[in-house]
Amino acid sequence: MTELSDFPAPTDGFVLTHTLIVADVKRSRDWYESMLDGKVVMEPTPDGAPCILKAANSWLIINFGGGEPTEDKPKTDVKVKEDHDVLSSFLNIRVADIASFYEERLKRGADFLTEPKDRGAEIRCYMRDPDGYLIEVGQATFRP
Repeated sequence: MTELSDFPAPTDGFVLTHTLIVADVKRSRDWYESMLDGKVVMEPTPDGAPCILKAANSWLIINFGGGEPTEDKPKTDVKVKEDHDVLSSFLNIRVADIASFYEERLKRGADFLTEPKDRGAEIRCYMRDPDGYLIEVGQATFRP
């Protein structure tokens, strides 16, 4: 099923998406759908097509690992994140009310590293998805 009205294929300009390489596409789809109130706009297929999910005003492309280098990405293996203690990229969710977001996601089973911490310019915390990807959740403490 593809929901064309929310599919990230602009007719002008561009949209920004984020691709996650995961161990289990359906597990990750369910997690992002639940944790971020995501809307699946394209289901994964048995032949390996990724899942595309819209969350707020962004899209996540959820794809399986294990891909070999291809002509357009030579020397690049596609692998699931291996070392959860090394940070090179992460999602950042900006919220209006971090306390309610945190409490609601705890009820849904989110794995937070800590409770929200006041860092001066923002209050923030981090959670992990099923593959160990880090997601920053932050609320600005000022309005420009």
